[in-house]
This record gives sequence, C-alpha cells and structure tokens, in this order.
Amino acid sequence: MKKTAAVSASAQNTSATRKLVILALLSAIGFISMMFIKIPVVSFLKYEPKDIFITFGGFLYGPLAALACSVVTSLLEMPFSSTGLIGMVMNIISSASFACTASLIYKKRRDIYGAALGLVCGVAAMSVSMLLWNYLISPLYMGVTREQIVPMLSSVFLPFNLLKAGINAGFTILLYRPFLRVLHLCGYPVSEHLEDKKAPVFVVAGVSALMLAVCIGVVIFLNRS
Repeated sequence: MKKTAAVSASAQNTSATRKLVILALLSAIGFISMMFIKIPVVSFLKYEPKDIFITFGGFLYGPLAALACSVVTSLLEMPFSSTGLIGMVMNIISSASFACTASLIYKKRRDIYGAALGLVCGVAAMSVSMLLWNYLISPLYMGVTREQIVPMLSSVFLPFNLLKAGINAGFTILLYRPFLRVLHLCGYPVSEHLEDKKAPVFVVAGVSALMLAVCIGVVIFLNRS
C-alpha cells in the first residue's frame, strides 16, 4: 500500500512538473513573440500575438493557468517597456481578461463551439476592460487629461483592442490543435485534450475567419461613425 501511495505521489509530482514546464514554455514563447512581432496599427499602439500562447495555457489547464501566464509574460516584458509598472498592470489586465474568460468557458464545453464562444466573450471582456483602464490609467503615462482621453476611447482604443483580440482569437482557434499535436509528439501527455470533440478543418477555418471578419467590420463601422 505504501508503494502504491509512493507511485501515486511520484506520478502527481511528474504531472505538476510537466504542467509547470508547459506553462513556462508558453510564457516564454509569448514574451519572445511580443519582442519580435510588433505591428503598428493606430497611433502608438502595436499588435503583438502573445495572448495566443497565454490562451493555449488556459485551454490546457484552466483560467488560473492563463492568469499565471499573463503575469509571468508581463513581468518579463516590463524591463523592455517604457511604461514600467503601469504598463505591466495594463498588460496583465488585457491578457487575463481575454485568456481567462475564453478558458473559463472552454472548460465548460471542450469543442470548437465552446472555444469560439469563449474567445468571442474574451474579445468582449478585453475590449470593455481596456476601455475602463485606458480611461483611468492612460493619462498617467501619456501626460494628458482624462478629457483628452475620452475621444480616443471610441476612435483609437476600442478599434485597436477589437482588432487585436479578434486576430488573436482567430489564430488561437486555428493553431490550438496543431500545438497539442506538437506537444504529443514531444512526449507530453496531452492525449486527453486531443480526444476533445473535434471539428472538420473547414469549420475551424470558417469560425476563425468569421470571428476576424466581424471584428474588422466593427472597427470599420466605428471609424466611419
């Protein structure tokens, strides 16, 4: 019986170690992608794909894992950012609102539809939360008044966050299962995730394209208003 308990404890330790390794890997990839992929979009705001990898961690291990990846990635980013601690807080809020929301819903329904619904809600959660935090925090590092920030909320910040989150949502849908296959080939035990309800490739691609198209449509509409 003691031997069985020891084997069980050893298996749990191995599982926890693998989980930490995967989450550390995703945080590192998110940080590296942020450092090397920065695409100017509007004003001083740039698109970067780190939230894709943070969401992978959430889809694998739940919203708390997504939160942990958000914090670690933002901490790694802080020394290279001109916004310091304020920027780090905003990065955590942005990534966590997107990835944790998506992960929480995907945890309840582990298929393409649960992932799509979770990501759509993640796009909405990130966009709304960043409106609030840009209103409250942006004046502190931009050196402007809140009255000057208000017009930028609908003309700059909301379109940018919708577009950024929409792109990341689309790529998350497209790349999550291939990412699982890579982990499986590397010997990580993710077969239980690969057994989640599958969807045909055209459905995955269609859902991804639709999500991105809707976000782009909203951005165009906001810019015309």
